[in-house]
Amino acid sequence: MDKKTSGKNYQTDTQLTHVGRYPDQFHGFVNPPVVHASTVLFPDVETMATGNQSYTYGRRGTPTTEALENAITELEGAAGTRLATSGLNAVALACLSCLKTGDHFLIPDTAYGPTRHFADTVLPKMNVEVAYYDPTRATDIKGLFKENTAALFLEAPGSLTFEMQDIHALSAAAKTIDATVLMDNTWASPLYCKPIDLGVDLSIQAGTKYIVGHSDVMLGTIAASEKAWGALDTVYGAMGVHVAPDDVYLALRGLRTLSVRFERHFKNTMSVINWLKDRDEVAAIRYPALESDPGYHLWKRDFSGASGLFAFDFKAGTTKEQSNHFFNSLNLFGLGYSWGGFESLAIPVKLKGIRTTTDIDPDCLSARLHIGLEDPQDLIADLEQALESAFQ
Repeated sequence: MDKKTSGKNYQTDTQLTHVGRYPDQFHGFVNPPVVHASTVLFPDVETMATGNQSYTYGRRGTPTTEALENAITELEGAAGTRLATSGLNAVALACLSCLKTGDHFLIPDTAYGPTRHFADTVLPKMNVEVAYYDPTRATDIKGLFKENTAALFLEAPGSLTFEMQDIHALSAAAKTIDATVLMDNTWASPLYCKPIDLGVDLSIQAGTKYIVGHSDVMLGTIAASEKAWGALDTVYGAMGVHVAPDDVYLALRGLRTLSVRFERHFKNTMSVINWLKDRDEVAAIRYPALESDPGYHLWKRDFSGASGLFAFDFKAGTTKEQSNHFFNSLNLFGLGYSWGGFESLAIPVKLKGIRTTTDIDPDCLSARLHIGLEDPQDLIADLEQALESAFQ
């Protein structure tokens, strides 16, 4: 924050407005400048030899990247933050910062698909043993620990199927063996969940989604606890990661409206879900903020809000043709990956084969929806005509 607000215990909405802004350092301008830089000059060889100045090389940080890192650090309650080129890049950097040859790594069976792909293709080349666990059975986790278990990964809610995890219990268990705890917190962002306060060491965001909020930037963030910060900073520097200043600027701009966008996403989502609950074509809705959801009590305890991403299962007996017809009939919902932007999106989900340690109906066909900022009645009308067209 700027010097007038730094160190004060402000509420989140006030933080979002002021974090990462330093008007006193930039001639009074409200927003930090977009600094395009590679070379940074030194006043003399003595300073060059010691590196004793704020910035030394563009890849190692500029006022632009520092502004976003400081903003995320304050929102997360972290010791420090590093930026990545995407959410997946953030996952990879976080993992590489706490794993070495011979380590054992536990990942929830509901983890984001590209996270699994990284774990299954890259980590074995480092001779890291990867094992998947049931995300809903926190009391069983100690039974999976080995002498070489170095890290425990969390994702809440889980990708596509939205199971919640007991962050408290899992983090506490990992601490008994001094394992590093990582968590993908993209769904809630630091606005609605603060993993580091719950015992997590590395809080990961796909900033591409809600932080940016406008579907036009790829970006990731990794916020670290005191325990994890040094190793993260070392790996970040060694890997030569750098995010373009224009992308960072757009992420800072998106951050300012995160709270008001989230409120609208949640309001619209509940309107759509309350309508879907009564549809004969829908067998179940997967959304932790619903009181009927199995993970509701964990969401209520650890989260202060919910985002616009959820899924629903089509009724038993739905054919692939009917599912495809539904998606192809949508007008306002775009068919596309990612989420968190202002627009509504939909993708088909076939659960068969995506889990290895948990039971799931292999014949269940599902839809994952991201509810955007459109009028919810228009979204409902679009869903209604697509369902009726597919199931007539």
